Amino acid sequence: MDTSPVTPHRLDPSGGCPHADNARLLARAALAPVVLPGDVEGMAVLGHDALREFLAHPEVAKNARHFTALREGRVTAGWPLLTFATVHGMTTADGEDHRRLRSLVSRAFTARRVEELRPRVEELTASLLEDLERAAEADGGVADLRRHFALPLPMGVICELLGVDPEYRERLRRLSSQVVATDIAPQDAVAANRDLVAVLAGIAAARAERPGEDLTSALIAARDEAGDRLSQEELIGTLVLMIIAGHETTLNLITNAVRALCGHRDQLDLVLGAGASWADVVEETLRWDAPVSYFPFRYPVRDLTLAGTVIPRGTPVLAGYSAAGRDPAAHGPDADRFDVTRPAREGAVRHLSLGHGVHYCLGAPLARMEAGVALERLFTRFPRLDLAVPEGELVRESSFVGNSVRTLPVCLGD
Repeated sequence: MDTSPVTPHRLDPSGGCPHADNARLLARAALAPVVLPGDVEGMAVLGHDALREFLAHPEVAKNARHFTALREGRVTAGWPLLTFATVHGMTTADGEDHRRLRSLVSRAFTARRVEELRPRVEELTASLLEDLERAAEADGGVADLRRHFALPLPMGVICELLGVDPEYRERLRRLSSQVVATDIAPQDAVAANRDLVAVLAGIAAARAERPGEDLTSALIAARDEAGDRLSQEELIGTLVLMIIAGHETTLNLITNAVRALCGHRDQLDLVLGAGASWADVVEETLRWDAPVSYFPFRYPVRDLTLAGTVIPRGTPVLAGYSAAGRDPAAHGPDADRFDVTRPAREGAVRHLSLGHGVHYCLGAPLARMEAGVALERLFTRFPRLDLAVPEGELVRESSFVGNSVRTLPVCLGD
């Protein structure tokens, strides 16, 4: 291992493919000092074992009151990562507050409830495949799979769960993409957050007037009950989380899986020949090309030594999911190889791309089900589907949080 002085890794606000940098940093250590936008100093946990320990560590918090630079006024209002740190919801809550907030929405994402949603997901998938085919026919046989299929599926499902009317969905998609961007200008970041909160407040007000059998109505009822089950800020913060996490992760998962299978036709043939399952494809994609690369933030409540590295108290720490997924120490010397038989292999290490510990992704069962249905139906209908441009020409998302490409032009085949 290289023991020379460590220069902090400056995260590129415009994103880009993370894997080359991850491999270089992991070759040095399981943790890396990083420089965030605005020259805010932080750390990233990259190694699988170190990340697993960190995510479940009892002396690591999520509440931004532990964020030293923010508390000392060294983070500006237009900082592109501010929403991740300060939104009022379960992703920034600890202890009893976290348990209270999580309990309010957890019943909507149980395995039983997710299976009840499967027929609707299948119906929506079938409709979107028709839209994808029409888009290709209208544009010389090429269509943007991300725009016409991978995006509207999870956005449609989460909006139906929340009771969001269709006319709001495009605006929510645009605003949420701005909120997760890490290269956004300060004034645009402030405006995007303000507008997203305003739109969601309007949706909540409409549901308060006309409650239904949706999750937003249930949250409003909890807010209006006697006691302190949910504040107005927590209601809006929960809706922010549900909208963004409810579609961004699955959108990137489906997009990355399609890219992986098109780039590894032998693996696609293996699945189509029943040599591996679509669930295996989903799990291997989550490991090999995690939909979230660096997720903000956690803060040690005291100086913490992890994998031989000290993380000072109050440091903003990123969970390096894309790095941990390809950590050779956990996944073997072929960790950078896409292999759909890996998840079912005896002794295979389970990835961390959907989290670990009490903050494990609440929507994981839904994301897995949506992606599995989408990929199976897509490649069953279009087994010769392929990228319309080389992988290297695809434009990456403008974020080091999300990990995918901005568009995915494909040819549907004969």
